[in-house]
Amino acid sequence: MAPATRLCLALPLRPTPVVAPSSKVAAAIFSSSASCRRAAIHTPLTQPLRAKVEPSHGNGPPPPAPVPAAEFADGAAAADEGYAGYSRVARRKRQAEMLRQARDIRNAASAHAKDKSAAAAEAAANIGGVGRGTATAAAQLKRRFWKDVVVREVDGFYQVFLDSRPLRRPNATKDILTIPLTKPHLANALALEWDQLLSAQEAAKQHLIPLMSLTCRALDIADDDAAHSLKNTVDPAPIRASIVTSLLRYLDTDSLLCWAPPADPSDRLSASNATNKEGKSLRDLQKETALSIVSYLTARVWPGISIVPVLEGESLLPRQQEPGTREVVQGWVLGLSSWELAGLERATLAGKSLLGGARLVVEWSEGDAGVGYGGQFGVEEAARAASVETEWQTRKWGEVEDTHDVEKEDVRRQFGSVVLLVSGRGMGNAQ
Repeated sequence: MAPATRLCLALPLRPTPVVAPSSKVAAAIFSSSASCRRAAIHTPLTQPLRAKVEPSHGNGPPPPAPVPAAEFADGAAAADEGYAGYSRVARRKRQAEMLRQARDIRNAASAHAKDKSAAAAEAAANIGGVGRGTATAAAQLKRRFWKDVVVREVDGFYQVFLDSRPLRRPNATKDILTIPLTKPHLANALALEWDQLLSAQEAAKQHLIPLMSLTCRALDIADDDAAHSLKNTVDPAPIRASIVTSLLRYLDTDSLLCWAPPADPSDRLSASNATNKEGKSLRDLQKETALSIVSYLTARVWPGISIVPVLEGESLLPRQQEPGTREVVQGWVLGLSSWELAGLERATLAGKSLLGGARLVVEWSEGDAGVGYGGQFGVEEAARAASVETEWQTRKWGEVEDTHDVEKEDVRRQFGSVVLLVSGRGMGNAQ
């Protein structure tokens, strides 16, 4: 390549400012650069560009020819039909392998489903008393293996029969579920619960048999108390002790004792200043609901103690009750019967309030904890006490479909099961 041409390729293509030549040498350089730019843009090269090939000085034999992978090699078919033939064969082999893997996965899933169905059928049959685990047909899950559900008196207890099979508890020994003769409402409610099931598979779902699970909880507490009493120890039975420990946690964080801050006249936008049609604020409703329950309990159940709000004003952390209050409540809970303790546990968990659950139990119980039913605190009253804040917000902002309405009915269902569990033939001790 000529020197002038190499100079032109190195120069930028942007316009060069024109400088007035001061001598013949500068004029010559200027004219030469201008001609070079024109030659680089408009004039073809006189000599073609050639690649400079360097010789290779490698040692050893040449590398082997490429060989197809093992999953694509087909031997004679690849050699006879060429690349297209081996690719077609390899594609068919891959498809066959994928079909085989899919068939294996489908067979494994089907076998797992059959095992699960058989286990559920056996569990449902054990509850219904079918030969202690002799269920063999998985088709029983899709239909009821019983036609009629009846309540009969056997050996001084009520028993629920699925046709001729007595209803059994889902424990290790598969004991027959027995209900005291003083609780006919509970026995008939259990029979109705099982009569509404459409298949044996539904019997394995706890949310479809809530009364069954609650009754078995009370019977488990009674069995544990009886087994523990044989050891002649002063400590409570393990199940009873764990329930008492969990329930007492609600005493210092009871939802009935957590009130909204008081109204602030200086802040007109504060939510505490809002009132309903009756002129009551959220704090007024909370205080009114809590004081009615607390006054009842401190007058008839725990006389001599004082129960104060645990969250009031602008405080962020709840405060504990006064000394002695916790000990009195703990002693009362420890002395409950197995039916009352199971009912108190269910009511406390449903309403997030130990006070509301205690009020419901003592007013409806047929046991020693009952103080007599006056018709003042039932399922509706307990549900309203547990949802004061929710009702306040939904009246202001509206309900969320399939959320607030479902929760409202579920709370009433839970409290209704407690009433059936603890009450007796007279639905509570009449005053």
